[in-house]
Amino acid sequence: MHRLIGINSFGKGILTVDYLVVAGGGGAASGGGGAGGVRSTVGATGGGGSLESALTLSPSTSYSFSIGAGGTFGSHGTVQGTNGSNTTFSTITSTGGGGGGCGETGLFNGKTGGSGGGGGYNRTGTGGTGTTNQGLAGGNSTSGVTGGGGGGGAGVAGTNGQSSNIGGAGGNGISTNISGSTLSYGGGGGGGSLTVGAIAGGTGGGGTGGRGDTPNTAGTVNTGGGGGAANSADGKEGGSGIIILRYPSVFNISVSGGTSSTTTSGANKITTITAGSGTLSWS
Repeated sequence: MHRLIGINSFGKGILTVDYLVVAGGGGAASGGGGAGGVRSTVGATGGGGSLESALTLSPSTSYSFSIGAGGTFGSHGTVQGTNGSNTTFSTITSTGGGGGGCGETGLFNGKTGGSGGGGGYNRTGTGGTGTTNQGLAGGNSTSGVTGGGGGGGAGVAGTNGQSSNIGGAGGNGISTNISGSTLSYGGGGGGGSLTVGAIAGGTGGGGTGGRGDTPNTAGTVNTGGGGGAANSADGKEGGSGIIILRYPSVFNISVSGGTSSTTTSGANKITTITAGSGTLSWS
């Protein structure tokens, strides 16, 4: 719970704001999409790092925000997945997840992002690296093995493609109760496979990896989950990001632009922003 320490010009105490800022997840090809970067002050933050500190903000001052979109998908053979877009709030920026690699020479490594994308099929593809305190690396693929490495989750790295032609699982995301319920965000997408479908995406919205006859799935919207990869089929897109803000209920928020909602939970208000960009302020 927040403590009201000192009095501002509104007579309401100091405005301290806890936050969860999740970027868009990376799109998949034959390697899973990396999760969008996660920065949080409640529960856990990305990359296994230490929790961040709540922001001390000023009433009547405008602060900008923008929700990152998920990356677009690529093909298993010739087109990498693209990175997700950054999500921003005030001074906080979470980095979009890395796109997954494909089979084409020079394109089989996963891309660097908030969490890294998985390596592409049939190559010695390296998973992309994550961003410090936001996410971890994607899994590698192995030459001669069509299973791509799973995209890196925000809390756990993606696993490597296996010698039995099975794609690597997406890394798990983090859990937080900043919204009043315990939910997960920032799961990596599962890698594509030759022999087995339904490769698990990471908890927190990571898409399921598949093969030609086993459908793969996109990252879940508003989780920053990476897209699920496929062999002999296209990958799937990453999930969009989200912003959740928790602050003392004596303050009232005004949001201009985007899509948002506000609820009250005990001594706090919780504002969730799920799409778009704009500005917000408190009174």
